[in-house]
Amino acid sequence: MSTNKSFSAETSERYSRALFEVSKESGELEKTEQDIKNFQNLINNIKELENFIKDPTQNINDQNKIIALLAKHLNFSKNTTNFFLLLIEKRRIFYMQKISDSFIKLCLKNRGEINASLISSRELSQKELEKMSNDLSEAIGSTLKFNYKVDEKLIGGLKLQLGSYMIDTSIQNKLKKYEQAMIEN
Repeated sequence: MSTNKSFSAETSERYSRALFEVSKESGELEKTEQDIKNFQNLINNIKELENFIKDPTQNINDQNKIIALLAKHLNFSKNTTNFFLLLIEKRRIFYMQKISDSFIKLCLKNRGEINASLISSRELSQKELEKMSNDLSEAIGSTLKFNYKVDEKLIGGLKLQLGSYMIDTSIQNKLKKYEQAMIEN
């Protein structure tokens, strides 16, 4: 299996690393992180804006004007504004989602935090979530933040994903394993 990264993944990581380093050097890392999250939230909620920003056939000047208006309205830092303008100029704004995700991961890593996905078959109390987070954080030696949701299709149990590591204790998964074993025999 090849370990080569795709062009978009490699490009996104380079741009996110550059933004991270510039923001850290200028002491605006937290502000830049918040700017990126605000921009992504806006883009995710207004599809017409997302289509306009990411459309490679749009005029660069028009895209720059929209970014300038957004930057003013959302009170972006100078680093964030310049970064978006650079992405438009270099025609890399299409990679903004990947760049944002990579940038947020760098910020989390810088704070010693790890994002994890937790899916349970029933609603867990805040106390249960905190205990699970604290126990796992202690076990891995980093602060763990859950992206939590409920999926009743699991029937029972839960799924936990930390990066590429997946723990699946759901009844749904066990039933799939039994089904596969019966098909193979």
